[in-house]
This record gives sequence, structure tokens and C-alpha cells, in this order.
Amino acid sequence: MNELLGTVDWSRAQFALTAMYHWLFVPLTIGLSVIVAIMETIYVRTGDSRWKGITKFWMTLFGINFACGVATGIILEFEFGTNWSNYSWFVGDIFGAPLAIEGILAFFMEATFIAVMFFGWNKVSRRFHLASTWLTALGVSLSALWILVANAWMQNPVGMRFDPAQMRNVMDNFFEVAFNAVAINKFFHAVFSGWTLAGVFVVGVSGWMLMRRRNIEAMRRSMKIGSIVGLAGILMTFYTGHGSAVQVARVQPMKLAAMEGLFNGGRDQALVGFGILDPEFRPGDKGDPMLFSIEIPYALSWLATGDPHAFVPGINDLIAGRAIDDNGDTVRTASYADRMASGRAAQDALRAYDNAHRSSDIPAMEAASADIARNFGDFGYGYFTDPMQAVPPVGLTFYSFHIMVIAGGFLLAVLLIMLIVSYRRPALLGKNWLAWLAMLSVPAVWICSQSGWVTAEVGRQPWVIQNLLPTCAAISDVTAASVRLTFWIFAAIFTLLLVAEISIMLRYIAKASKTDIENDNH
Repeated sequence: MNELLGTVDWSRAQFALTAMYHWLFVPLTIGLSVIVAIMETIYVRTGDSRWKGITKFWMTLFGINFACGVATGIILEFEFGTNWSNYSWFVGDIFGAPLAIEGILAFFMEATFIAVMFFGWNKVSRRFHLASTWLTALGVSLSALWILVANAWMQNPVGMRFDPAQMRNVMDNFFEVAFNAVAINKFFHAVFSGWTLAGVFVVGVSGWMLMRRRNIEAMRRSMKIGSIVGLAGILMTFYTGHGSAVQVARVQPMKLAAMEGLFNGGRDQALVGFGILDPEFRPGDKGDPMLFSIEIPYALSWLATGDPHAFVPGINDLIAGRAIDDNGDTVRTASYADRMASGRAAQDALRAYDNAHRSSDIPAMEAASADIARNFGDFGYGYFTDPMQAVPPVGLTFYSFHIMVIAGGFLLAVLLIMLIVSYRRPALLGKNWLAWLAMLSVPAVWICSQSGWVTAEVGRQPWVIQNLLPTCAAISDVTAASVRLTFWIFAAIFTLLLVAEISIMLRYIAKASKTDIENDNH
């Protein structure tokens, strides 16, 4: 058992490490591809060659980041086979289909048109080159779409059925998987957050150059584009974030409770704007889990349901199977103990089906199959021995969510200031305090982005597939020592890759600051 727990923990750590490094590159790739395409569109429409030089400058930074994103992304997909082979078997053809589409359609689109984008200057017509740049941006977003379709299915498994003969899930409705409401919200939330990150990145780099009085006109133009794209991105990120919260409340209520540190739910539920959790507080404890909090009345009920007076369950309510009906009466729903019993019944029925199949007992197979179908929705709970095992790390989920929201508010203010100054008082852009504000927003946007990923993925623990497969049942039959070794190897490689990328980008920016980037031969 200790070896199993060690393998689970190290496999989770390795996947989290790879995903977090990958997510450093992906949002910038998504957003910069759009910004570069907008800049080149201005160049083609106006014929102003200065825009061509500006486009090439940001395009090079996009290319550096794109290469690093591809490297980490490939390793991430391999880990499903090396570390999570039981999961890969259990999901059948469902998880593999979106990944295959991503590889065949989106990745090949990116690979094809990115070559024209970088090496086609003066070799193809302006309009064809512009089309290639936009198609590269489209390919990047389509790549994100299919990856997030796969991820969303893990959070809300739909469009499938369990086949006891194969002992795995098979897809029976592709469109239900592809148009999963969770996937749609996740996709737009991720894309718009990429716009935000890239917009802030452009604003930050532009601010540095303006502070050094280099390429002033080019950076003022870049600041405008970055501010517009970033501001549009963060406004839409907030909007789609609300949609995501609604979906989380519907399909992952335990995640929502952890995000808010909500142990005992109720009607008219307030939203914690800022708070400090009692680190010793556990589910079932009496008292207030918050040492300090600033709350917005009724906001969580409205956020989750659209009704400011609606009931929102807390962690204790979900464990006990407690809810409040429309009349205000306390009612009983399925408790986690009930779900554990239902999950064990499904697993017992699966074993009965297997035994009946071995003896070719058709009536017994049909009876067992019916039992499986009746209880399969709670299949994963059968692996637990204590309802507390189904509770995610509350502290980490709570703080990552609130860091994301607070950082998002800061970024909204910065982007709004930069946009107003760019258009109304462009002479202020060279002021040191404004340049430092722009540069400080760059680490803030990455903290915000990483916090969002942590919220989404840690908040759904212990599930690999919501309600169907926990992490303890999804891993490969490998030793903890082997996973631990590869964890440190990947940590070293990814860190060196990140250091190399930052070094290359900084050197390129520093070199560009000494030349005229509006000259497209720079």
C-alpha cells in the first residue's frame, strides 16, 4: 500500500510539473498569435512598412515560445501512457479521439502555415502571408480546443457508455463529447486568458523599451494593440469564468465548495472576496473555518445558480447528502456513504459479469450488466474506504482561486490605465512609474494564469474522471522510485528549457532595443 501511495503521489507530481511548465508557454502562444496577426493585418491594409518591422519583432518572440510549448506538450501526452495506463485503458476511445483530431488537424495546420509565416516574407504575396499568419493563430486555438475537449470530458464524462465485455468506456455520441458545456466554457476561458496574458506581455515589454527611450513610436503602437487585446481578453475571461463557475456548481459541487472554503452551505450564500482559512479546520468540525474574511452578500448563490437566494451546498452537506428544497425544508440526497455503497455494487456486478462471461452464462451476464448500468454513475466511489478521501485539498484550491481573482482585478486595472494613457496621454508612457507598473503586470499575469490551472485541476481531486475513476486506480504498474527519478529528470530539463527560453527572449529584446525595429530588416 505504501508503494502504491508513493506511485500515485509521484505520478501526480510529475504530471502537475509537466502541465504547469507547459502552461507557461501555451497562453502566450495563443495570445501572441492573435496579436501578431492583427499587427500584420494593419500592415497589409495600410501599406505602412513600419508595421511590418513591428510584426516581425513580436513574431520572433512568438516563435521562441511556440517551440518550447511543443516540446513540453509532447511529453505531457506521452505521460498518459507511461504513468496513467489504467486510465488510458479505462477511457477507451473517448479521450484518444480529441487528441487524435488535435494532432491531425490543428497541429498540422500550425506546422504547415507557421513555415510560411516565418519564411514566406517576400516569397509569397502579402495577402497569402497574412492568411498564413491568421491560419497559424486559428490552428493554435483549435489545438487548445481539442485538448480542452478531452480535459472537459474528464471533468464531466458524457457521450459514453461502459462496456463490461471490454471493461472500459466507449464513446456513443461524439457530438455530446465535443460540445460538452464544460468544454465550451473551458475553451473560451483559456483562449481569452491567453489574450490577456499576451496583451500584458506586450504591454510589459513595450513599457521597458519606452522607459529606456528605445523604439518609442513602435512601442507606443505595440502598447495600443497589447492593451486592446489584453483588455478585451480579461473582460471576456471574467465573463467565461462566470460560465465556468456555473458548470462547476452543476457537475463538480465539491470543487466549488473547496474554491470558497465552504464547509456548511445554505441559502443566500455569500462569496468570500478575501479570506484566511483556519489550517486546522476539517470537515465535520464545529465553528467557523475562516480566521478572517471579507464577503459579498448573496454573491455565491447568484454566481452558482443565477438566483441570489438559492441553496449552495458546502463540503459537509455534500458528504452527508444534505440539501434544501424550494420550500426551505432540509431534504436528503445521496450521501458519499451511499455513493461508496453504489460504487462497490457496480464493481461487484462487474466481477460477477466477468465470472458469468467466463462460464458463458448469458442470463447472469445480462443481470450483472443491468446492475452495472444502474450503479455506474458512482463507480469511482467504490475505491474509497472513507468519505473524506473524496474531498480535495481545500486550502490549496481556496487560495489559488482567490489569488487568480485578485490578480485578475489588478490586471484589469493595469490594462485599462495603459489603454487610456496610450490614446489620451501617450507622452506619459515613458514615465518610470508607468513603465514599472507595466513590467510588474507581467509576473502578475503568469501567477494569475497558473493559479487558474491549479484551481481547475487540484479542485477536482481525487478524480481523474469525475465520479468514475480516482487517481489511485488510474496509475500504471510502475514503482515509485522510477517515477521519482523521471520527475527530477523532467524538473531539471524543463527548468533548463525555461531558463533558455527566458534568456533567448531577453537577449532578443535587448538586441532589438538597440536597433530600429520599424525597419523590417532588423
